[in-house]
Amino acid sequence: MAIFFTSDMHLGHKNIIRLSDRPFGSMEEMDQVIIDNYNSVVKVGDTVYDLGDFSFKNPKEYLDQLNVLPVRIKGSHDYDMKEGNPQSPRMLVIKPNNYFDKYGDPLEITLCHYAMRSWSKSHYGTWHLYGHHHGLLPPYGLSFDVGVDCWNFYPVSLEQVKEKMDTLEPIIDFRKNQKGV
Repeated sequence: MAIFFTSDMHLGHKNIIRLSDRPFGSMEEMDQVIIDNYNSVVKVGDTVYDLGDFSFKNPKEYLDQLNVLPVRIKGSHDYDMKEGNPQSPRMLVIKPNNYFDKYGDPLEITLCHYAMRSWSKSHYGTWHLYGHHHGLLPPYGLSFDVGVDCWNFYPVSLEQVKEKMDTLEPIIDFRKNQKGV
């Protein structure tokens, strides 16, 4: 069972091809490539976190085409997700099993559609994944964009996230300066 992250699929959104300079000739082609890429790596039993802006048209039409339904986080264009509904979170903090930070503590990952400059325990080595910016923001501390525009229109695996995080440095690492750590 693998864990994947994605954001900003914008299925059914014709103008996103122009706005994000996507390499597709039509909305239908874009939708099919993104769905095919998703289904090629995500298998039954996997968990996918979608960090928002899933679709512009009827999301059920697209959700029905995925072999695993994602855990969805509300983005700026997810009009089907109702404010205040526990099924429509704006942010999640997850702790993947068997993943630990560099101090041996269970790893926490803050998931949000929007990039944050500070998040829970960001100065202690926790991670933050976001979307919304379509690759236009550089990584900040231990955070980066998992949107499809940044990952060749595929979801990104937890292992790929770890590899990327290994190249980044925390904003401020308070533990590094503590005695006995």
